[in-house]
Amino acid sequence: MKRSYWAILVILIVLVIDQASKIYIKTHYEYGGGFDILGLKWAKIYFVENKGMAYGLELGGQYGKLLLSLFRIAMIMVLIYILTKLIQANEKLSLVISFSLIIAGALGNIIDSAFYGMIFSETPRFHGGVAHLFPQKGGYAGFLHGKVVDMLYFPMIDIYLPDWVPFWGGERFIFFQPVFNIADSAITIGVISLLLFNRSFFINKEKEAKQKKEMATSNINNPYTEEE
Repeated sequence: MKRSYWAILVILIVLVIDQASKIYIKTHYEYGGGFDILGLKWAKIYFVENKGMAYGLELGGQYGKLLLSLFRIAMIMVLIYILTKLIQANEKLSLVISFSLIIAGALGNIIDSAFYGMIFSETPRFHGGVAHLFPQKGGYAGFLHGKVVDMLYFPMIDIYLPDWVPFWGGERFIFFQPVFNIADSAITIGVISLLLFNRSFFINKEKEAKQKKEMATSNINNPYTEEE
């Protein structure tokens, strides 16, 4: 299969799973609702929403939200350009898939930010109930101001620290605390794959850039060439 087909396939699969899971959770569970995955206490579906970045981080205010959304769109365009160049250069498949995962994850979250505010009602926070798709009164926010849906929660360690622990004694300690989604996972897997399996690509590119710079400097210092 061509690398371009692999890239499209990976992006589509991630987007379908990501959006299907978000829409289902948002329209079937109250805010803060969910269940234990396979009965495990440390693996949960836990529905929350955030206004900002991956893993529940936020960039404050409406202008911060708009700035973040525009930054995401710009980054997606840059990543798509890089992916296109990688495919044209016939780079190895693992590199193409890594960038495809990152692009798919970024697209998944920007869809939330761009459109969810327009097509969903507000999720009730305090009196229960679920959000509705295409409500008669319209959505809860404008374009690029929607909230990102998160639902994956893995509190693998949930304990109260002993009283003798300095500063935090007696306080609750949870690891891993962030709530995230499929799109966040795709970005993380893509980045880890780049770091673990594709570092040689970046090292080689750095060497090539250094060699070109040295050659350019050499040509400037030696403008004359011998003629035969």
